[in-house]
Amino acid sequence: MKKTPAVKENNILDELTFEPLSKKNWAAFVQLFGERGACGNCWCMYFRLKKEEFVAGKTENGNRDKMKELVWDDMPTGVLCFYEGQAIGWCAFAPREAYLKLANSRVHKPIDAQPVWSITCFFIDKDFRRMGVSVAMLKGVIEIARKQKIRIIEAYPTIPTQPTLPDSFAWIGLYKSFERAGFKIVDRTSKNRPMVRYYL
Repeated sequence: MKKTPAVKENNILDELTFEPLSKKNWAAFVQLFGERGACGNCWCMYFRLKKEEFVAGKTENGNRDKMKELVWDDMPTGVLCFYEGQAIGWCAFAPREAYLKLANSRVHKPIDAQPVWSITCFFIDKDFRRMGVSVAMLKGVIEIARKQKIRIIEAYPTIPTQPTLPDSFAWIGLYKSFERAGFKIVDRTSKNRPMVRYYL
C-alpha cells in the first residue's frame, strides 16, 4: 500500500509498529528495499564487509544473500517499521563488533570498554520521508533494546553543513533526529559526524 495525500495530512506516527528483522518478515524487508537494494544494491551490508567484498556483492544479489544468511542464522541485523502492514522504514541495529567499518574507523573508535549496540543506517520509503518517521523509529529501537536488556545504544549521525541534504546522504541518520529521540553526544572527534549514545 502506498501513501495517499490523505496520509500526509494525518499523523501516522502513533500507528507505527516495530519488529526486529527475522525470517518471518524477510519478505517485507525485501519489498521495502526494492530492486535497488535500498541504494546501489547495498542491502545494508556496507558497514559489515570489506570494501572489495561489498563491491562484489552489488552484483547477482551478493549483498542481499549475505544479509539473508545473517537473518537465517538468527543474527541481529536491524529493525523494520510498519504502517498498516507495510514495511516503510529500516534501521540497522546490531552489536558494534558486527560492523567491520567501525572496527577500522579512525574517528569512531570505542570511547570505553562497555558493550554497545550500534545504529549505522536508516532507509525510509520515499513516500514517508520528512514526516518524523526516523525519530519514531529511534524510539521504537530504544523500546526493543529495553526489552532485550541492551544498556547502551550508539550511533554516528551527520550534522549537515548545508541547508538541505539529499536523501541519499542521510542514510547514516541526521543528528537532529537522534537529539529529538534523547541521544547525547559523547565524542566529537569528527565535527560533523559526532558519536552519540542513549543509555537505558
